[in-house]
Amino acid sequence: MYSITIVPVSLNDAALIAQISRETFYDTYAADNTKEDMDLYLSTKFSDEQILEELEDPLHLFLLAYVGDTLAGYVKLKDSTHASLGTDPAMEVARFYARKNFHGKGVGKAMMQACVTHAKALNRKWLWLVVWKLNPRGIQFYQSAGFNICAEAIFVLGEDVQYDWVMKKSLQ
Repeated sequence: MYSITIVPVSLNDAALIAQISRETFYDTYAADNTKEDMDLYLSTKFSDEQILEELEDPLHLFLLAYVGDTLAGYVKLKDSTHASLGTDPAMEVARFYARKNFHGKGVGKAMMQACVTHAKALNRKWLWLVVWKLNPRGIQFYQSAGFNICAEAIFVLGEDVQYDWVMKKSLQ
């Protein structure tokens, strides 16, 4: 059995988060997208400077997942709602990535439990997220964690317009 630890990050972790962001996003989506679109997205959304800016934003919370001393994944929570949730207070699971070699080993489950715990501590009624319609592994994981599809969203990867599902989970 793995010992999984979830810890909040500091501003000093920006380069580490940028690196794992590029790695996990590439591993998840490179096979289904062009090199040009991937390169453009990775260089803009996951630069050290962009991540540092997000870390400094009080509406964002990053959590790192460790298995022993090895960084296994991370989550970015954002204090925000979605139109499909009405006026109920909610929290977005804005990024949720585990390194490939930790898939199926409980890291995702531990990270999701940390998301639920944090959102409940802030009295949020919903957790919500956006997942690519062509990511069946992600959709299945989120459904097993209690999320349901509630809307559609558009996501632009580089120059490519893609279609996603918005999924929600009640915390009540």
